[in-house]
Amino acid sequence: MRLVIARCSVDYAGKLTAHLPMALRLVLIKSDGSVSIHADDRAYKPLNWMNPPCTLREEPFGADGEADENGAIARWTVTHSKSGERLILTVNEILHDSSHELGLDPGLVKDGVEAHLQELLAEHITTLGEGWSLVRREYPTAIGPVDILCRDADHATVAVEIKRRGEIDGVEQLTRYLELLNRDPHLAPVRGIFAAQEIKPQARVLATDRGIGCVTLDYDALRGIEHEGTLF
Repeated sequence: MRLVIARCSVDYAGKLTAHLPMALRLVLIKSDGSVSIHADDRAYKPLNWMNPPCTLREEPFGADGEADENGAIARWTVTHSKSGERLILTVNEILHDSSHELGLDPGLVKDGVEAHLQELLAEHITTLGEGWSLVRREYPTAIGPVDILCRDADHATVAVEIKRRGEIDGVEQLTRYLELLNRDPHLAPVRGIFAAQEIKPQARVLATDRGIGCVTLDYDALRGIEHEGTLF
């Protein structure tokens, strides 16, 4: 991972346009190719970002780091390889630039309730629908395992992400899994289901906007699944 603290402005050019005026910001460049721009607030959410696959091109304005008439020393252009959308960073000053090898991440360790929910739902996958079948729990991907991979009654592939409390970051996580899974011709098309005991309204709105289904899980009903229980 590369960490850059720079005074820069950011312009997004794609389906819409957006502009971040000149300010001091943190730029994260990850090994998967993603680039995100952060301020010193907003918790984990970036001001703007580009998901992979994308490329970063760094162009100095002058020789020996000379600035142009507006004080800019470089232009960084992040281009999405498929859509052509671009993030353009106009850099006036770099205060810090370092790279760090983080190694392979072991992934999120779920708490007991989430792990048990996954186990129960995998065991009784037809709770999601008649004719559904389990492909595998903890289906491996390059960025971590998908909780449950299954097939619906029409034999279409479905990826299920399970949380105790469903929030926006869980939807983002499932979105990344779906992007990877849909590159596999043996699985595509793959749709997603976001399942949790409680799903926050903002997470439900984001999931719906991305075509991801939402399921509210009743932990007690799943534990007594042989009786009449309700998942939805």
